[in-house]
Amino acid sequence: MTQRTALVTGGTGGIGTAIIRYLAGQGHRVASNYRDADKAERWRKAMADDGIDVLMVPGDVSDPASCQAMVKAIEAQAGPVDILVNNAGITRDTTFHKMSYEQWTDVINTNLNACFNVTRPVIEGMRARKWGRIVQISSINGQKGQYGQANYAAAKAGMHGFTISLAQENAKFGITVNTVSPGYVGTDMVMAVPEEVREKIVAQIPVGRLGKPEEIAHAVAFFTTDQASWITGANLAINGGHYMGW
Repeated sequence: MTQRTALVTGGTGGIGTAIIRYLAGQGHRVASNYRDADKAERWRKAMADDGIDVLMVPGDVSDPASCQAMVKAIEAQAGPVDILVNNAGITRDTTFHKMSYEQWTDVINTNLNACFNVTRPVIEGMRARKWGRIVQISSINGQKGQYGQANYAAAKAGMHGFTISLAQENAKFGITVNTVSPGYVGTDMVMAVPEEVREKIVAQIPVGRLGKPEEIAHAVAFFTTDQASWITGANLAINGGHYMGW
């Protein structure tokens, strides 16, 4: 397998960490961004203890200028970004009639506008080199909606609209663009939910359990391979049967 440089935004989270481990295991150089330097350094050292070297650079995905600087720093140290995983995301949950403008814009900026902010600095290089893999990490709630998550569901649904347009524009340049939509995965964020709430969620999942971060990472890594070159504009729902659609 050809070694390439992969950028995974939000890499220090549960799913992001699993994606980085998987891509590094495939032999790629992997980079991620941070806003909290101390937290990022602790995470980087823990990964290094497991034999995984991750290039960490400062970068706020909600800020276009910060993203341009982030990509420039990565490419100076690790080479051109040929694999991009737009994974960074936040929640600011509340019912819409109580939602503030800041709760709306914080989620839209971090989850959706980030797709523009991070992808724009790498897309021209991918087109010039005639190869690229871009994967958005959306959500089951971008497909079916969720009570108290009008902002999050809107952003996650918008990510796939971005995917299918970008896929059409760049297919002839050897660039594939796809979406992965995880269901409820046993990350720290989900495990922090009260146990009785988790039990209700699991009761709705036909497979009968939460997903594992590694299962999401496997799907993302599949999209980044040469063998997946005829798959573009797709959305792969990984949710244990929780939501089934065409």
